[in-house]
Formats: sequence, C-alpha cells, structure tokens
Amino acid sequence: MSGLGTAASASTIKSMQPIDERTAMLALVLRKDARWSSITEEVMDTGSARTVLGKAHGDETLFPDPPEQCPEVAEALALMNSCTRRGVQVFCFLDEQYPARLRDIHEMPPIVFTRGRIRPDRRAIAVVGSRKASEYGLKMAYSIAAHLASRDVTVVSGLAAGVDTAAHTAALDTGGRTVAVIGTGINRAYPRQNQELQEAITEHGMVISQFLPDAPPTRQSFPMRNAMMSGYAAATIVVEAGEHSGARIQARYALQHGRPLIFPRELLVNAWARDFAKRPGVYIVNDMDQMLSTVEKRISDAETTTADIAKTVSVAW
Repeated sequence: MSGLGTAASASTIKSMQPIDERTAMLALVLRKDARWSSITEEVMDTGSARTVLGKAHGDETLFPDPPEQCPEVAEALALMNSCTRRGVQVFCFLDEQYPARLRDIHEMPPIVFTRGRIRPDRRAIAVVGSRKASEYGLKMAYSIAAHLASRDVTVVSGLAAGVDTAAHTAALDTGGRTVAVIGTGINRAYPRQNQELQEAITEHGMVISQFLPDAPPTRQSFPMRNAMMSGYAAATIVVEAGEHSGARIQARYALQHGRPLIFPRELLVNAWARDFAKRPGVYIVNDMDQMLSTVEKRISDAETTTADIAKTVSVAW
C-alpha cells in the first residue's frame, strides 16, 4: 500500500484525539516502505497496533495526542473519514468483524475495506476460472454458482471477466449472496464493464479489497487478490482454466492454505490440472450432484476449523 499524499500540519496532528486500533493499523500500513507481513507479526506479538505505532515513534502509549513526527496518523484519520463518507467499512485483523478465515493464512492483510453487508460467511466457496472462458465454461460456471447460491452457499469470486462474471451473476440471479474479492482499491471498478455488476454485488452481497481505496490494478495486486480469495473461502472450485490461466495461481494458493480444491473432470484436459489432481486435498467430480455433496462435506469440515480459529483469537485478544 502507498500513501495518499494527504498533507497534515503539526497543528492538525496536535488537535487529534487518541486513535483507535483500526486507525493505528492503517497508519502503520501508510508508513513509507511498510511491509504487511512485518506489521501483522508485530501487532500479533503485542496485541495492539497502537502500541506498535507508538514504539515506532518512541512513545508506546500514543496519548493524549500522537507525536508531531507521525504524519501518517493524520493521513489515516483523513482516509477513515473519507471511507465513512463514501460508505466504505474498514476493518483490521484485531476486529471481531474481520473475516475469520483470513487469519488462518500467511498472506493475511492487516486491514481490509468493504462495501455491502459483512457476514461470517462460513458457507463460502470460491468459483474461479479463465477470463476468456468458452461458452461451455461460462454455462458451467453459471450452473455451479446458481446451485451453490440456492443452497445458501456464498459464492466468492474475483469480479474479472469470464468465469468470475458468470459466477457472480448466477448468484445474484438466484437471489443468493456473493462476495467479490477485487484486485484494485474499492473505489475503482475493474474491468470497467463490470461497474454495474460491482454495484449490484454491493447491494446484495459484499465487495472486499485489501488495497487502499483508490489503488489502481497492478501486476502484483491480482495474485494477492487470489491469495485473499482462497483464504476467505472454505474451498475453491476451478471451472475452466487453460495452461496459462491466472486461476492456476488460486489453485496453488488453495493447496498452500490447506483449502480443498475441486475440479470438474473436464478440467483434466489441462496438464497442470492433471498434475494438481495427484496432490492431497484435490477432489475430481463427475457431475453436479457429486460437486454439491463434495462442497457440503468441505464446508462442514471448514466450519469446525473456523470455529476453532475464532476461539483461539478470542483467547489471544
């Protein structure tokens, strides 16, 4: 994450009230050359973003006012106010509302931005695939997502063209819940043709991003998005993805995260899918009934794991 370029005078900083954990976490993220992994490790060790920020400025308490040499605090407060005005919610991993499953992955974002209704989403499955999917692949993605949504499963995808668009659309058409994990800031729509779909998801589900609200798409942001999507969901279904599809990245992350990976048998025409199919945690399904029964079993297993994580977090924090 990079700074927003907000100017903050010393008098402005002096007038600030003691900051909360979310704002302190955001201030840490806004620091020059901030490394997310280091931030999360330090905050987990101390249990407080305010403490970590205070140590960085020689004041572990950060009260009654933040030190003048901490302009990122002013920047963080300005950003928090901007998010409030635009209906964007901000959560750090110390918050109870922060998606519990994300705490279980190495790539856990220190802070997330959301629009829409945040829920535990214990019954969440990622449906991903090629941006340049075939007509058959799009129909398969739509059918899978529609069946999942009709069973009160949250359909998670990345709002990209192709399979992602079909999956989100099917969930909305079925009256179900869908979550879009995006690779840009939450104030942007990418691709532009999905702006209307993004707004519909905001109204009937949730859009979530780990990037600053106005951040543009980058080469690095989409693999990071895939890691977060894998972490958010109980399992990943790869519908259609060629040898060079970005969906392979999500498949790899799912296995790294210990998340089940589900392939329709048709995907085995690809050498990479045949290679993945040999690994533990990969399930090959022959039809929709087998797909749905496999999903239900994986969700049941994941709900138990998530409950254990939540108990551990509650004790720790």
